[in-house]
Amino acid sequence: MLAAVFLFCFASLLAAQEKIIKSHGFSEFGTLKYPEGFAHFDYVNPDAPKGGELSYAAQGTFDSFNPFTRQGRAAARAADQYESLLYPSYDEPAAYYGLLAESLEYPESQDWVIFNLRPEARFSDGTPVTAEDVVFSHNILLDQGLQSYAEAVRKRIPKAEALGPHRVKFYFAPDIPRRALITQVGGTPVFSKKWFEADPENRRLDKPRMEPGIGSGPYVLDSYDINRRVVYKRNPDYWGDHVNVNVGRNNFDTIRIEYFSDSIAALEAFKAGEFTFRQENNSKSWASAYDFPAIEKGWVRREELEDGNVPSATGFVMNMDRPQFQDIRVREAVQLAYNFEWTNESLQYGLFRQRNSFWQNSPLEAEGVPEGREREVLAALGDDLDPGLLEAEPVMAHTSRADRQTDRRNLRRAMKLLDAAGWAVGDDGVRRNAQGDTLKIEFLSDDPVMDRIVMPFVDNLQVMGIDASYNRIDNAQFTLRRRDRDFDMISSGYRTSLQPSTGLYQQYGTEAAAYSVFNPAGIHGPDIEALIDNIVAAREWEELSANTRALDRVLRAKRFMVPTWYLGKYWVAYWDKYAYPETLPPYALGIEDLWWADADKAAALVSSGALRQ
Repeated sequence: MLAAVFLFCFASLLAAQEKIIKSHGFSEFGTLKYPEGFAHFDYVNPDAPKGGELSYAAQGTFDSFNPFTRQGRAAARAADQYESLLYPSYDEPAAYYGLLAESLEYPESQDWVIFNLRPEARFSDGTPVTAEDVVFSHNILLDQGLQSYAEAVRKRIPKAEALGPHRVKFYFAPDIPRRALITQVGGTPVFSKKWFEADPENRRLDKPRMEPGIGSGPYVLDSYDINRRVVYKRNPDYWGDHVNVNVGRNNFDTIRIEYFSDSIAALEAFKAGEFTFRQENNSKSWASAYDFPAIEKGWVRREELEDGNVPSATGFVMNMDRPQFQDIRVREAVQLAYNFEWTNESLQYGLFRQRNSFWQNSPLEAEGVPEGREREVLAALGDDLDPGLLEAEPVMAHTSRADRQTDRRNLRRAMKLLDAAGWAVGDDGVRRNAQGDTLKIEFLSDDPVMDRIVMPFVDNLQVMGIDASYNRIDNAQFTLRRRDRDFDMISSGYRTSLQPSTGLYQQYGTEAAAYSVFNPAGIHGPDIEALIDNIVAAREWEELSANTRALDRVLRAKRFMVPTWYLGKYWVAYWDKYAYPETLPPYALGIEDLWWADADKAAALVSSGALRQ
């Protein structure tokens, strides 16, 4: 008993002596670029004028202003009014600086963190942002938020406590990795406790509603016309214009979003000047549709701007809950039916590059035969790892002939795989298994732009004897079926970053695989889980990168996605009434918060008759 008392006292003494770090920001690795008291981010124009309107398009419909529920479709920018304690820098990965919080304190162990709120911070109704609001926000997200988020966070962050009106503490669970916990709570949106508790039944976080709620951000809802447009206006009493992370940002007086049923209709509206900024994602349109009179007269500018982010891991995703995709030979055969080279050259004007990796063109991309620390972490997976991965290069997207839609060599290889998997071709040319079940694959979409891309892929699947079909449905149906994972295949993907962390559990983790909206394939496994644990636990860049490369290698080997393409730049077109900083940051285009309206250019467009007032 005396020994136990002694050990307790000794541990308490060590805790009391542990160094407490106080800072204006937080970085997972290394030091912060910007020192305490910095005036503004390097990439902003601190003298950018305020005023004017930004207008752009959204596709589909909306029936809610609550972006935190699985039900309904939230309006564009519905979440933007909610600020967080910390705000990310756009020119350094995984670095965050105080927004609602002016500083934070934490021990070297990172067992907890305290945020000191700015006393001047206010919600849009003028009420102060307090520590109680932060605690309330954390708790309501656990009680009423997305299940995949709530389950992951509850295990790691069991308690939030208000220590005073402007001081809030988060406690982190023992025996779990500390990385990304501070940034997790620092990025939590902060809601008004008073607003939610005034009508708790009708203001639930897990139900759609047309009331926008109360946030502390620079913009508030001005007006809306359901399924047609949403307009946000600058809050004239916004509390935070003076904060260094906001200097040179949030420059427009109004932001208007026009809704369209598809991108083709939106492009025609842009040409007519119904909205004035467009970020293009259709290669055919970018290559051939920007030859209208406003371009020729210099009224509309067309630019390609560099994108320094890791490309999202997009492609044709297979639903791993479907029985036809349980055999990896079937999944590989489906991959072989897609002809990237022909698609890119014939349908996409040769503008894209083939994607292979989940961390394409980054230091986290697996390359060659695994060596060094990457090989060690893979070997440590033991029987959970396919041993062939230790001696082979990572799975790469196959190559195909660019001069024809059907690459016969690849299709022959694919059909042998299907034969070996027990899907034999019947007299009617359709493949069935020993039980007589037809090998069916329905490709689901809500975007007419995808028609010309997917249909040749479906044709190739049919040539192989697969009963393949393409079904384009409306936006609302597609949203519901995607959330419920009621599909065989869709065009989708996984967001990636240079600092992967706890979000990987929602994307690839075993526990959340059955319900996570961030894991369209439902992929998971003990090998994936162990590598995620290692990544989250990593305290050094070398450990993080080795385990992420290993995860990339494992994910690619599972063949649950047909990798398609990536661009590595932004395609933008805009009526010549906007300006942007001379040097844009590598990790954001920043149209809504770094660009600004040029009043003289806007007036010139009106006087010339190009645009209406």
